[in-house]
Amino acid sequence: MEKKRSFIIALSGFFFSAVVGAESGWTDYVNVAELVPTARHYYEFRLPVKENPAGCREKAWFYQDYSSSGSEMMFKTLLEGVTSRIRLRVYVTGKCNMNGYSEISSVSIVP
Repeated sequence: MEKKRSFIIALSGFFFSAVVGAESGWTDYVNVAELVPTARHYYEFRLPVKENPAGCREKAWFYQDYSSSGSEMMFKTLLEGVTSRIRLRVYVTGKCNMNGYSEISSVSIVP
């Protein structure tokens, strides 16, 4: 019985460790490599950044919930980055989803 409980505790720690990242902060400025609107509750995108402060498993993949405040404007900014090839950066919150993508809360562009 004790082995079973230890196994369950270890397994739950493994699953929940993927949800929490390390730190929040800005990435470097890069061009958007891919933008994926989804039927799930979030959109996802890929930025070929040198360093991701969040420390999530997938260093170049990011996401934002459709229901988050400002998410529509952030999506439009990312879309503009794709169409105009302008460089941008994102602010990661430090949270990682189950796929290992970093959650963002801001997008910043440079000409």
